[in-house]
Formats: sequence, structure tokens, C-alpha cells
Amino acid sequence: MDFLQLAAARYSVRKFEEKKLPREVLEGILKAGMLAPTAHNEQPQRVLVIEGREGLEKLDRCTKCRFGAPAALLVCYDKDACWRRERYDGKPSGEVDAAIVTTHMMLAAASLGIGTTWVMHFDPAAVRTEFALPAAYEPVAILVMGYPAPDAAPAPGHSAFKPEEELVFYNRF
Repeated sequence: MDFLQLAAARYSVRKFEEKKLPREVLEGILKAGMLAPTAHNEQPQRVLVIEGREGLEKLDRCTKCRFGAPAALLVCYDKDACWRRERYDGKPSGEVDAAIVTTHMMLAAASLGIGTTWVMHFDPAAVRTEFALPAAYEPVAILVMGYPAPDAAPAPGHSAFKPEEELVFYNRF
């Protein structure tokens, strides 16, 4: 499958099989995140692998959007480790870096037949408490994952896109 086919076929899975992910599959997904580009190659991402009953129960106290997934990746960035646009406005790269890492892992999972949903609907304070995050770690996304249930399907509107002329501008400004 070429990249555009993969990107088009991938959807947010909201119903999973109870089957545990093999370690080598999970490691392949994590490797894709490690290969992701980050600003100045500082690699500020910090990824917490959440598996097992206890970890998933903690996650359920942070979000209602686990959808029965047997695993999740909590993607954070270390505020003390990210690059900053110091010369101009000091903006840290951590949130963008974490998003790029999450995207790489999400698409790698899809290439392996693993379904994911990118969850941003979570309580950051609960995440910090439940997972005892260091103060410098900023949670950005939760990537729930597993094998899609046989009756899993894209949400209505998944394939609806705005016209290109609303989103892309050539030499307009």
C-alpha cells in the first residue's frame, strides 16, 4: 500500500478486540516515534506505554475515550528538553514535536493493521496524578490502540473533506 492509500484507509477506531498487542508490534510502533523528526533533533518526547489492567484502569480515570483498547501510548514532552525559538518569541517546540511523534506512531500502527484513535479529550491533572508524571512532562496526546473489532468502522463524515481551495493557497499572500 502506498502512503496516500494508507493515509486514506486509516481511521479512528472506537471498538477493539481484547487481544493483546505482541511486544514486537508495539516496539515497531515505538520505533517509528523515535524516528520522527523533532526541532533541532532535541527529541523531547516522552512516551509512556500503558498496558495491563492496572494501567488501563488508571487511564479510564483520565478519559472516557479508551474505547476498550488493550493498550495506549501517553505522549508527553519534557519542557526542559525541547528546543525554543529563542531568537524571536521563545516558543517551545515540544507540543509540535510530540504531535509529529504521535502521527508517526499512528501511521506505523495502521501499516501493521493496528487500529488507533488519537485522544486529546483527557484530564491533564488526572493524567499527571494517575501516572505520577514529573513536573516537566507535559501530556499532549493519548494514542489508544489495538486490533480493530470485526465490526469497527469509520465515524460518519470520516471521508468528508473541505475543498482544496479552502485549505491550500498558492502565492496568495
